[in-house]
Amino acid sequence: MKKLKSLNIALAIFVFLNMIISNLLVAILGAFIIHLKMLPDWILTPVILPFIALLASLILGTSLSPIIGKKFIRPIKELIEATRVIAKGDFSVRVQERKQRNALDELKKSFNLMAEELGSIELLRRDFINNFSHEFKTPIVSIRGFAKRLQKNNITEEQRLEYTNIIIHEADRLSKMSANILLLSKLRNQQILNDKNEFFLDEQIRDCILLLEKQWSKKNINLDIQLDEIKYYTNEEMLSHVWINLLSNAIKFSSENSCITITCCKDSESVHVSISDQGIGISKNVINRIFDQFYQVDTSHSVEGNGLGLPLVKSIVELCHGTISVKSEVGAGSTFTVSLPVR
Repeated sequence: MKKLKSLNIALAIFVFLNMIISNLLVAILGAFIIHLKMLPDWILTPVILPFIALLASLILGTSLSPIIGKKFIRPIKELIEATRVIAKGDFSVRVQERKQRNALDELKKSFNLMAEELGSIELLRRDFINNFSHEFKTPIVSIRGFAKRLQKNNITEEQRLEYTNIIIHEADRLSKMSANILLLSKLRNQQILNDKNEFFLDEQIRDCILLLEKQWSKKNINLDIQLDEIKYYTNEEMLSHVWINLLSNAIKFSSENSCITITCCKDSESVHVSISDQGIGISKNVINRIFDQFYQVDTSHSVEGNGLGLPLVKSIVELCHGTISVKSEVGAGSTFTVSLPVR
């Protein structure tokens, strides 16, 4: 609102200056002509002279407008041209900013910020489409390939079991991915959590740990569990997705015979749940992208995943009006901390 007011003042000053300059020039020119008696007496009468002065002022003012208005019009023309480039899908365009700050310069700054943000969104959109296509195409190709092998008559019983297990595994992977995408889409269009109830948060986390017993037992991972007894009120089923995803990631990226620490405590304002592992860690240059859809830290895809778990976690935590943070060091593991407001 302040910027718009400043722009209106600048335009008003422009019009005022144009009127003053043109009227002064007409007055000086008129005085010069009268002094030299270059016009007949009938034109210099009080009735006709004001009309001639007005006409001269209009002609002179119109002529001066492009010159005086050049300073005001050029930045607006630059913005119009840059907007046309943006409309064509080129988000690399920028308008030149000056050091002094007036309404037009603030408008330029806002335009450049908008173009930068649109460029980032477009990059994320392209990454999303590319990763989405890859993540869905891989299991489908795998299912198709092994289904064709099953049609052959010369395969052994052992091969048949192996192929069917792979097909089942890839089908489960597709099913899980589809469910996560649907849930993520639902959460991002949802403003509040429904179906809330009171439950013991520490007990819920223990249930999630037991649910994943097969995974952490297989890698002989030691669990250091420090959970305070805490009652909490929210959507219990939805919040369980947070702990399952964070625990699954901690197990997935941990080496064998390592340790995972799970803590839960409460202060006057928040409930804090931390899950720490001694895994591969996350580098600083990618840590800001781990909550993007389909983004995976392991670009080689040596570890199974589809890059939907952490975006899902973040969406649920934010719906609970909480926050999630991560501290990590390559080779030293990661710590994810979820802070939920005390009800």
